[in-house]
Amino acid sequence: MAKKKKEEVSLEETPLAVEAKPAVKTQEPKRDSWEIKDRTYILKYGLSPLTYTIKSRGVYYWDEEKGYERELKYTQNQKTPFVDEFKGDARLAHITFEDGVLNVSKNQQTLQKFLHYSPDNGRVWEEFDSVQIANDDLVDIELEIQALNAARDLEIDHAEAVLRVESGSKVSEMTSKEIKRDVLVFAKKNPQLFLDLVQDENVELRNIGIKAVEARILTLSSDNRTFNWASNNRKVMTVPFEEHPYSALAAFFKTDEGLEIYKSILKRLN
Repeated sequence: MAKKKKEEVSLEETPLAVEAKPAVKTQEPKRDSWEIKDRTYILKYGLSPLTYTIKSRGVYYWDEEKGYERELKYTQNQKTPFVDEFKGDARLAHITFEDGVLNVSKNQQTLQKFLHYSPDNGRVWEEFDSVQIANDDLVDIELEIQALNAARDLEIDHAEAVLRVESGSKVSEMTSKEIKRDVLVFAKKNPQLFLDLVQDENVELRNIGIKAVEARILTLSSDNRTFNWASNNRKVMTVPFEEHPYSALAAFFKTDEGLEIYKSILKRLN
């Protein structure tokens, strides 16, 4: 079977299929801060169509120092991308990424500066920076190690509470070893969310509320608005409008009235 050919894309005809974000107004670097070097640009979000042509005209850059928008064009015969600095006729040129990458040599300063000043810089594409990528990778690795260490040291009840956010009610049917294994997997897969949940004081309270309902100590009405004692159907609390019922119950457990109910639930669960 023939290999499927990659799609050719043009920004001038088809917008990039990513969520639009506000344009970033890039500040013009000082003359002595611009380094003359080869540069590589990559499309963001891992996109890599066979070819991807971006707009080379009708692009505007807000110049903070001059106090007005300046039109940008990429041309073959001008020494600047700023239209107000053009001298004579301008011959437009295309800008095309291949497989999501655009390599621009140091002698193509006009193209480099067009890409730098365009409001789509950082939104549609970005300059490849191996040092920054290494730094980002290091941060991610350190965060993963921190999350895995925290997961390893969690008490089983706390681990169950955290894992319930990821796995739902099936946690109740898991053994302690399965919980420890899955909480480590969770920490590795999404370390930031895991650490946030570990530090969330309401996670364990929500877990107790869920376990109380599963154990038929409490009941939750079909409209998710009222918690009652299962034994006599007396109301425990009403869930505020548009709040998640178990988050509301966790907050209720922190009140003077709710604390007594929380203690009673713990005794019955044990």
